[in-house]
Amino acid sequence: MPIDVPLYPVNLVVAGRRCLVVGGGRVAAQKAAELVACGAEVHVVAPRIEPAAAELAGVTLHARPYRAGEVAGFRLAVAATDDPAVNRQVFLDGEAAGVWVNSADDPANCSATLPSRVRQGPLLVTFSTGGHSPALAVWLRRRFAVELGPECVVLMELLAEERLRLQAQGTPTEGLDWQGALDSGMLELVREGHLAEAKERLQACLSSSSD
Repeated sequence: MPIDVPLYPVNLVVAGRRCLVVGGGRVAAQKAAELVACGAEVHVVAPRIEPAAAELAGVTLHARPYRAGEVAGFRLAVAATDDPAVNRQVFLDGEAAGVWVNSADDPANCSATLPSRVRQGPLLVTFSTGGHSPALAVWLRRRFAVELGPECVVLMELLAEERLRLQAQGTPTEGLDWQGALDSGMLELVREGHLAEAKERLQACLSSSSD
């Protein structure tokens, strides 16, 4: 069953925090790899752990069945087994312990969902349908991934640099026309390699909005 209530969007900081992945197959390996990439302390629990998961660097492996209640020792848990009863147990244990649980492709046993996403450095864009159509979320991700290339990170860095410069000189950054600057063709200039011109245009837009 899909999730019909509104979902509250949040980005979790998992770096240095204990996260549990229950399952040892391909899907579990994918979830574990994503957590590792975000700096989490990842533990994988499954009676049989396939090479895709076993060979991940930075993962602690527990080649055994999930033990009832052990999710309580973690900040986030992912259930990715082919046994619905185990996935359900992980979810119920998470509810009892106040731990967020994602069950792969099983919204009914989720207190947290994992959206389809495009990541470019610190830039993260997500797509979610609340489980109504994962295929659509993936399609949207593929479509927008073409638009959200490395140049978007360069653009973000230009904006962040200018924001810090203004703050350092005591200029309030709220109320400035950042959106007008972004609509002025800055991204196209960055794509063409005209970074100095893009920076000048940004400063001109912000300056005119503060007058």
